[in-house]
Amino acid sequence: MLNDDRPVAVLGAGAWGTALALLIARGGRAVTLWTRDPAHAAALARDGENRARLPGLALDPRIRPTGRLGDAAGAGLIVAAVPAQGWRGVAGELRPYLGADVPVVLTAKGVERGTGLLPHETTREVLGEVPLALLTGPSFAADVARGLPTAVTLAMPDETTGLALCEALSGPAFRPYWSPDLTGAALGGAAKNVLAIACGIVMGRGFGESARAALTARGFAEIRRLAAALGGEETTLMGLSGLGDVVLTCTSTQSRNYRYGLALGEGQTPAGAADRAGGTVEGAWTAAAICERADRAGVEMPLAATVAQIVEGREDVDSAARRLMSRPLKAE
Repeated sequence: MLNDDRPVAVLGAGAWGTALALLIARGGRAVTLWTRDPAHAAALARDGENRARLPGLALDPRIRPTGRLGDAAGAGLIVAAVPAQGWRGVAGELRPYLGADVPVVLTAKGVERGTGLLPHETTREVLGEVPLALLTGPSFAADVARGLPTAVTLAMPDETTGLALCEALSGPAFRPYWSPDLTGAALGGAAKNVLAIACGIVMGRGFGESARAALTARGFAEIRRLAAALGGEETTLMGLSGLGDVVLTCTSTQSRNYRYGLALGEGQTPAGAADRAGGTVEGAWTAAAICERADRAGVEMPLAATVAQIVEGREDVDSAARRLMSRPLKAE
């Protein structure tokens, strides 16, 4: 299943999908790199690089770009680098081409709007009981593509297959750690994007490092409360897929979510901030969805709710800050 000669199919040819395709190809496996846009697939094949997302990094010759999802048929492993909001549709299209017992590794960090489902829950609805894992944690596509040291979480309930996937996806500078906790890992990855937007807003508005530190701590407490309510493990949130990802995404301008928040804090409209951020801003889509999921679980998430208000244009930054600072005092 994982050690045969079948290619790996990477679905999604953005920065992260391309970086993972490079990682896998450098390990000696053939990779089918799918993009929905045939013109993008042709450009990847012609240019030998992803000029839009990872310029200057040559594609490995083992990578075959394609605009046909049917080319994923016969793969021994599927790696889905599709944003959470688009994954349901792609998963439905993939179903006829998915071989029996072929593992699917998800990399999306978000919550599906309208359903409140995490990516692995959406996958179960569409694909049923396929071998399912989630690759998440503190990682920027450019770092992985350049071979810089990176450690992540690979969450999968089955330990034997999970460890085999860690081995299949590891590289000299890429180290996956196995976890059985899909829910905790998925929630950490999704919620930290919302928190990164909040931290970007704080810095863009000039509220200072002390405010960002406080916001990060209180926002992380919200994430832990929701994870516990949904059955996630405390140890998962304290690891790479929780705390590690929060530290990275809430402090670096490499993060699109953080850049988006910076632009909002500087006075940009949500649409203008999205243009400045470049690429998909998962946290902007996830904010309202994660609040709806938290409401159903009886968990209060005032910081995430505030981000949702700002992203949807229903509250400005200054009034949101005043409202949060005037909340009743209580024990930490």
